[in-house]
Amino acid sequence: MNQVNESIPQEFILLGFSNRPWLEFPLFVVVFISYFTTIFGNLTVILVSRLDSKLHTPMYFFLTNLSLLDLCYTTSTVPQMLVNLYSTRKVISYGGCVAQLFMFLALGTTECVLLAVMSFDRFVAICQPLHYSVIIHQRLCLQLAAASWITGFGNSVCLSTLTLQLPLCGPYVVDHFLCEVPALLKLSCVDTTANEAELFFGSVLFHLIPLILILISYAFIVQAVLRIQSAEGRQKAFGTCGSHLIVVSLFYGTAISMYLQPPSSASKDRGKMVSLFYGIIAPMLNPLIYTLRNKEVKEAFKRVVVRVFLVKK
Repeated sequence: MNQVNESIPQEFILLGFSNRPWLEFPLFVVVFISYFTTIFGNLTVILVSRLDSKLHTPMYFFLTNLSLLDLCYTTSTVPQMLVNLYSTRKVISYGGCVAQLFMFLALGTTECVLLAVMSFDRFVAICQPLHYSVIIHQRLCLQLAAASWITGFGNSVCLSTLTLQLPLCGPYVVDHFLCEVPALLKLSCVDTTANEAELFFGSVLFHLIPLILILISYAFIVQAVLRIQSAEGRQKAFGTCGSHLIVVSLFYGTAISMYLQPPSSASKDRGKMVSLFYGIIAPMLNPLIYTLRNKEVKEAFKRVVVRVFLVKK
């Protein structure tokens, strides 16, 4: 029986997908391409939103925050994952594991809150269009964005501290490709029921409640859109809201299936694949969803490109 080790481990072994070695190279290629696409797509959204004055609106301010969030989110895990997929020695230092745990929690929670804030912005824009500029002013935008980031990092401080205080016993093998709370709890030599309850409570607080608020907002939005007389107006309203709804479905669907479903015999592999999706694939898809479905962003991108080429000439 393993003995409780009160000392701090120097490193952890991240098993990742080492039980399926044939999967590692194709996964390395997919993750590398996805990461490059995520960097390029989100940087493009940030630059276009900042360089084009027509996009200096609350909607694109929040979209810029989401793109910055996704950049940080993937960078907190993907480089280490690529190293481990390529290497035979799949380790992460204790400090790296702590940083990864803290950032993954913080940025994931921030995105939960920010997506709810974005739905509130769309609710006011469509249901209260005449009062939109009065209600969603610059100061409120900054306050809502700051509240999202502060809430995310505050939740991470609490959950990370509670997790890292648990005594661990060797071998320090994490059956995951990143340092995530559920995987680290399995290394503890003491009862983790209280920690699991706190994790479940946090998941309800930051997954279910924001999702319910988003769904309520969209119930009012659909009613308002159906009252719009012109087909063009309805199409534009559904276009901007549709992009946000797709992003919400991708993020909340995978996160809830990860943290709020009871464990099963396939939960380990399911957890890895779900984490892979909402930690890597979803941040890659977000800028594509917003740009491909949004005429304003595409036109702003063309204007920025033309301006850049004119300056060069």
